Amino acid sequence: MPRADLTARLMRDDDRWMVEAVQRLDREFGGALGRADIAQVVSWSHADLQGPHPAALPELVERLARQRILQRVSTARVPTARMPTS
Repeated sequence: MPRADLTARLMRDDDRWMVEAVQRLDREFGGALGRADIAQVVSWSHADLQGPHPAALPELVERLARQRILQRVSTARVPTARMPTS
């Protein structure tokens, strides 16, 4: 699914908390990751957490998405090691 379509789907869904999680995470990580990427991570996190109690899902999705974004951001900032030339 194209990223713009994913963001649009999130906006159409009744899951307002997912849209709000994207907004909060975008404020937190917007400089390091685009909004469409953040929306994708939130969507993946939601899919991974379908089993827990519905009342806990909003918080769990946002926490999982935050961790995944932190991993992406920290990976992007790690300089690549250069192989020694002999």
